[in-house]
Amino acid sequence: MSGTWNLSISPDTVCYLIIKAREFDAKDVVSEVDPASNATDDRMISVLEDQPDDPVESELESTILAMNEDEQIDLVALCWLGRGDDTVDDWERIRAEAAEAHNEHTAAYLIGTPLLADYLEEAMAEFGESCQDYEKGRL
Repeated sequence: MSGTWNLSISPDTVCYLIIKAREFDAKDVVSEVDPASNATDDRMISVLEDQPDDPVESELESTILAMNEDEQIDLVALCWLGRGDDTVDDWERIRAEAAEAHNEHTAAYLIGTPLLADYLEEAMAEFGESCQDYEKGRL
């Protein structure tokens, strides 16, 4: 198989998820036990902490849950490809394994995967894709 993108999920969607996963991974443990009623009163620290009602986690989860089954399978397969265990030449097998493992816990699995953004970025590179153009378009 060549390294050309021929997946159900668009590169733009993967780039969006990479950005959100990086935002989510950057969160720190909660240090303010009793935060102020106004975020500016506590110097916006709560935005950088891993809160139970984290909007970034909600965005990640809702985006993944809104995907159809094929897109979710592609996303899991991209994550696995990006770990470096296989190459893009093994894509059909990786995707078949992801399809076999697919269940209703895909969002939780991916959000709980350390280095998710790095894995997705590596997988995109295997396909000759980059998020540079996507990131420029958002600025």
